[in-house]
Amino acid sequence: MRSDVIASFHLVRYAGVDAMRYMAFDRPKLRAAPGLRFWRLLGTGRGRSMSLGADLRRWALFAVWDDEAGLDDFLERSTIAARWRAEAEESWHVRLVPLASRGRWGGRDPFEVLPASPRTSARHGGSGPVAVLTRASIRPARLPAFYRSIASVDRALRHEDGCLASVGVGEWPLARQATFSLWKDEAAIARFAYREGAHRGVIGRVRGEDWYSEELFARLVPYGSQGTWDGRDPLRAHSQG
Repeated sequence: MRSDVIASFHLVRYAGVDAMRYMAFDRPKLRAAPGLRFWRLLGTGRGRSMSLGADLRRWALFAVWDDEAGLDDFLERSTIAARWRAEAEESWHVRLVPLASRGRWGGRDPFEVLPASPRTSARHGGSGPVAVLTRASIRPARLPAFYRSIASVDRALRHEDGCLASVGVGEWPLARQATFSLWKDEAAIARFAYREGAHRGVIGRVRGEDWYSEELFARLVPYGSQGTWDGRDPLRAHSQG
């Protein structure tokens, strides 16, 4: 990964459920977008973590760009971004610098990770908000156990002070699931990962019972957010709190 590679996350809510057609129509446009090296169009859940409930009016895009100029060009010139501006009831967009990543998504590391660059370290400064992306392909035989267990994690996230916002997303119903979340700092992530009983218990079962055929865990530094997510910008609300 070159040091100028950045990622972006876009969360868009439309007026009606017919917006799901864009999941098909936008794919050729994204394949042709200059500077876009990795992308996934994602449906969203109703809870804060992976869940069975789907919100058919809200959709997401996760993208990795060769550089910031590629993202700027997409936001200024693409018909996808123009539609977001024209048709979305609500949208939230954030730029992200990859901090660390392990695992694969569709057989690829989206970031081709190198050690954190000076640019990343300077932007983060060792503190401040951190975004977390988790993604998993769940083995079919493990789906019932997974969904029985994940509800407790969803409840725990709702009461987690260190979590600024979180949404469950997925590229394929049930079996290919992900979560995008924002945290006050890395200490808050560590507290939830290692001290929160529900999450720690699920992770133990994931490892012990081999639930996933593929997984990815990435930490990213968020900056340059625009718009609102459920009526507010969680990063701006945190900085002003």
